[in-house]
Amino acid sequence: MNRADIIENISKKTGLTRTDVSAVFEGILKMIESELSEGGTVELRRFGTFKCVKRAARRAVNPRTGEPVDVAERVVPAFKSSPQLRKAVADVKL
Repeated sequence: MNRADIIENISKKTGLTRTDVSAVFEGILKMIESELSEGGTVELRRFGTFKCVKRAARRAVNPRTGEPVDVAERVVPAFKSSPQLRKAVADVKL
């Protein structure tokens, strides 16, 4: 499922126009991005939590050449799912 599918499904279920749903969806994504870029967290009850985590500097290996490469310390977004979400997908067959 992609962004367009999500917007279409919400539009059908709520009766709102795709334009309105798209505007709200984009607004939510921008708010999450803004909060994370300021170092904050976003907690969506019964879904999960978005936050930033620091990845330590490390030495990796270039798979093509086999040469060691130094990877600098960096901050990356992370998501931790809620127990309810984990339970909902526990029986999924992949």
